[in-house]
Amino acid sequence: MQEPRRRIRALHTDTTVTVYQAYGPAIGVPAARDGRFPAAWKRDRMTWVKPSFLWMMYRCGWAEKEGQQTVLAVEIQRSGFEWALRHACLAHYDRDLHTDRAAWRRELREAPARVQWDPERDLRLRPLPYRSLQLGLSGEAARRYADEWTVCIRDVTPLAREVHALVRAGDLEGARRLLPREEPYPVVEGLLGRVVAGA
Repeated sequence: MQEPRRRIRALHTDTTVTVYQAYGPAIGVPAARDGRFPAAWKRDRMTWVKPSFLWMMYRCGWAEKEGQQTVLAVEIQRSGFEWALRHACLAHYDRDLHTDRAAWRRELREAPARVQWDPERDLRLRPLPYRSLQLGLSGEAARRYADEWTVCIRDVTPLAREVHALVRAGDLEGARRLLPREEPYPVVEGLLGRVVAGA
């Protein structure tokens, strides 16, 4: 069956969904150790979370980019994740969703979350013909993410390095077996109504 052009694929349970972020050790190490973001984590800035492990690998260069050497798997409450989606604005203007650019800019200023749909990646980090969710959190959403929604934080940098080593060795099947099991996320009516248009 052909993959839909836009779909949330994520590791999830009945109550939680896992998203990924990458930080330098000063943030990533204490976050994983303590299971919560440290005081140094800026709660007043936009933070982007990614349900796709491979998109995170593309973004952080397999945990080799400066300031992104620690990859975190952040398990958050599904209720919080869905709250963010319901309160999100599309990160770019789309004439099918917005009456005009001024209306979109107003919505963007006011929304505590924003959505981007970026090409999913394969094991060699090449773009695929379908897109994955990137969810930006600011203001109330960022504070809730850090201090209310987070259930646990794991350091998955060793996993990133192991998968990358297998990819470099040409063992794509072995690498694929190690990937988190990301399944289509169940979307109830109205959850993505304001953010599914656009490229």
